[in-house]
Amino acid sequence: MTNNDILRRIRYTFDYDDSKMMAIFAMADHEVTRSQISDWLKKDDDPAYHECTDTELAIFLNGLITAKRGKKDGPPHPPERRLNNNIVFRKLKIALNLKAEDVLAIMNLADLHMSKHELSAFFRKPGHKNYRDCNDQILRKFLKGVQLKYCQNNN
Repeated sequence: MTNNDILRRIRYTFDYDDSKMMAIFAMADHEVTRSQISDWLKKDDDPAYHECTDTELAIFLNGLITAKRGKKDGPPHPPERRLNNNIVFRKLKIALNLKAEDVLAIMNLADLHMSKHELSAFFRKPGHKNYRDCNDQILRKFLKGVQLKYCQNNN
């Protein structure tokens, strides 16, 4: 999945307008313009399309965590320079304040059934013997389940 696709899905799920997207970036101490957001949300074949970098998506996800859970004490978490699906998955889990049972229920909404042990493998540190890469299909199903659970447009 591309960073732009993840950004589009989150925007649609939570019905965020450009102002809200800009505010979320600002919560992570990063300023973006309306045109930057517009260019990130365009279809890949649009000439004005711009790729959202890993750092930009990490900043957005950090801002989303702050928006959903409030600012935490101490210095802000620096944005990652390189993202993978496991990191995106973990940040979304944190932002939505989900426990393992909640994530499994969301996965079930998207017709993906897995055990708690399979799920925990995605949140382990790379190099741990039980670590497992989160592939695009798993992240896509999770985002689909989040959409089914939280999207105002589904009603």
